[in-house]
Amino acid sequence: MVKDNIIITSALPYANGEIHLGHIVSTYLPADILSRFYRLLGKNVVFTCASDDFGTPILLQSEKQNKTPEEYVKYWKERDLKDFTDLGIMFDDFRNTSSKENIALTQYFFNQIHKNELIYKKEINQLYCNTDQKYLPDRYVLGTCPYCKEDNQYSDGCEKCGRAFNHSEILKPTCAICKNEPIMKTSVHYFFKLSALSDKLKSWLDNNQNLQKDVKNYVIRWIEDGLNDWDITRDISWGVKIPIEKADNKVLYGWFDNHLCYISTTVEYLNSKGIDGKKFWNDSTIYHYIGKDIVYHHYLFLTAMRLAINEEYKLPDFIPTRGHLMLQGEKFSKSRGMYIGLRDFLNDFPADYLRYYLTRITPYDQSDVNFDWDDFQVKINNELVANIGNFIHRVLSFTNSKYNNIVPEPGEFDKDDKELIKLIQDSKKQIEENIENNQVDRAMKIIMDLSDGCNKYFQKKEPWKGNSENTIYVSINAVHSLGIMIYPFMPNSVNKLFASMNIEKESTKWKDCGELIIKSGHKINKPEILFEKIENKTISEQKEKLK
Repeated sequence: MVKDNIIITSALPYANGEIHLGHIVSTYLPADILSRFYRLLGKNVVFTCASDDFGTPILLQSEKQNKTPEEYVKYWKERDLKDFTDLGIMFDDFRNTSSKENIALTQYFFNQIHKNELIYKKEINQLYCNTDQKYLPDRYVLGTCPYCKEDNQYSDGCEKCGRAFNHSEILKPTCAICKNEPIMKTSVHYFFKLSALSDKLKSWLDNNQNLQKDVKNYVIRWIEDGLNDWDITRDISWGVKIPIEKADNKVLYGWFDNHLCYISTTVEYLNSKGIDGKKFWNDSTIYHYIGKDIVYHHYLFLTAMRLAINEEYKLPDFIPTRGHLMLQGEKFSKSRGMYIGLRDFLNDFPADYLRYYLTRITPYDQSDVNFDWDDFQVKINNELVANIGNFIHRVLSFTNSKYNNIVPEPGEFDKDDKELIKLIQDSKKQIEENIENNQVDRAMKIIMDLSDGCNKYFQKKEPWKGNSENTIYVSINAVHSLGIMIYPFMPNSVNKLFASMNIEKESTKWKDCGELIIKSGHKINKPEILFEKIENKTISEQKEKLK
């Protein structure tokens, strides 16, 4: 059962470049849809995120641009938040892993885990570049994955097989700066006893029935194969300082602190509203939305750290995980031109076109999905415009021309009227069930089928031939119900629709779906066209950009 308090987080965007369409599909859009849906249900929803500020790549890029790391991440945080907002991703709060609150929480976790004897010091062999005269953690090293043998991987984990590993394990390493082969030197690091928590991790996975079975099963196999202890420090200057010693060039690994920002951001936001943030956290249903490339970190590292301090902060109930987005059947690649930045898309198309299309094509599993420009055009034109948009515009235009924008008084409902009302009510239940099960693609398909049923009803009733009061009264209320159902998916369009219908969006509730809320005598405004067709020329231009 979902509680009245709901916390939703999205994986943190790395403050090192623009958001592209691939980032949206798994992590931000489905989380925003769920957030908006539960608000319509009257739940106490907190939806948070933050920029992931620390780590080697940011240090490298800030050095190249002659900026401080603080200046560099500030730019990308502001840029990313603007792009999210323009897409309609509405966080309650968007903070930083480098905030004083998150640094304090990270150091608190370290101290508590250390006190519980689950952190120890060990001298290790560390890759060192003689040319650049520095230790080479993580993103300073490229090489071959020791597990699946995929080339061109960073030294903290493999993007192909999803396994995390220690930087000394990578095969055929090269320095990412000068491309020379590094040597081994000793360095003292702190390790988290991940292996000591294997039984607790497995027990939690076995007992949480909300987790996707396919994801859970292969994480359990990782545990059964044997977990290595986790190196949680790095030899760089940009990161959270280790709280029990002075080490100018040694900080905590980014994956130790970044997911703690889910907690620090949410708790501080609630505290600022006069609510006990920690109490709210521990009395909530919690969702952490991620992509499949960071399963290891969230199912193992995140979980183990909270278990290590005896679940002082509640573990997630759900970790919704989806696959990657391909582009025209290929991986996103800026260097090869197979790339669509979110800002570029929003400059050319309405935000809701992207929200609709990605929802329609993305199932709730780890399979990769494909953004195809021709398919995008077909779905927008044949579904959004010709189905949903067609019904809405016909009803509002007819009300405008025949009834001077006044909803007419109905008579006794006939069989067709009653069947449409029942279809709306049945669809509402199915949509609700699918959204709560994270099957937002299926929920959108039900909305499409309902809209198709509405079009058939309107065509069968032929209101242009007279005796149209019932048809328009029922259809206006069907448009209202469709608007509520569509709102979590396409909020900008529904805001425009409700303005045309002279309806207060703020007073809209999910329970109003299927009810005859719009009464006779209600005056609507002049209707606007919600969705417009995409021309072939526009799609040709987009495909040309990829060449």
